[in-house]
Amino acid sequence: MLKGKTALVTGSTSGIGLGVAKCLAAQGANIVLNGFGDAEGPKAEIAALGAKVAYHGADMSQPAEIEDMMKFAASQFGRVDILVNNAGIQHVASVEDFPVARWDAIIAINLSSAFHTTRLALPAMKAANWGRVINIASTHGLVASAGKSAYVAAKHGIVGFTKATALETATTGVTSNAICPGWVLTPLVQKQIDDRAAREGIPVEQAQRELLGEKQPSLQFTTPQQLGELAVFLCSSSADNVRGVAWQVDGGWTAQ
Repeated sequence: MLKGKTALVTGSTSGIGLGVAKCLAAQGANIVLNGFGDAEGPKAEIAALGAKVAYHGADMSQPAEIEDMMKFAASQFGRVDILVNNAGIQHVASVEDFPVARWDAIIAINLSSAFHTTRLALPAMKAANWGRVINIASTHGLVASAGKSAYVAAKHGIVGFTKATALETATTGVTSNAICPGWVLTPLVQKQIDDRAAREGIPVEQAQRELLGEKQPSLQFTTPQQLGELAVFLCSSSADNVRGVAWQVDGGWTAQ
């Protein structure tokens, strides 16, 4: 379905980003990966799906590096047709104790980076009269949790930015939408579960149930592949008129 299209997925060397990249690659898209850590393994996983793949290690807190990444993607594949803004970091602390540097980093990576990639991708998308901007927001783009002020502020900002972009592109073939996951079993979340189990002296399975039970009524994790398949749908012609949506995939979290 996406043969000949190019998808840039930020924060895609693991977790949600890699899951989304693999689903887009399976539909024939060229993939530009981005993220910290090992890139060779993820590149091999994408290549095994028959897709062309490139990698750029831009620090998503640095606008100049983001600009270089966007130029790199265009030089490799012509233009970015599908932009998935997924890069994100987290820190937990009360507002009065929140380190200023951590606040600034979360806003830069979780929110401002999506502005920079989008502003650079839109001209070519508009010229082609086709494009998809998919922002990986969060349930925390719709509701809040204590101790996560910076993350909640950034994700609420992403939802608003998604809507504004959708309105500005409403009469074009470019769409802008957000996906709002609840708990997704990524390596980072697994670490939270393991840490909780160790801290409370309980089995890992119990720690997992308790984590889900606090927020997610389904008591099931969403998988990166499920989010990737939703991204594929948003890239399809069936979603041509899906614009400015914040799509919850949260097991009932925000239905409460």
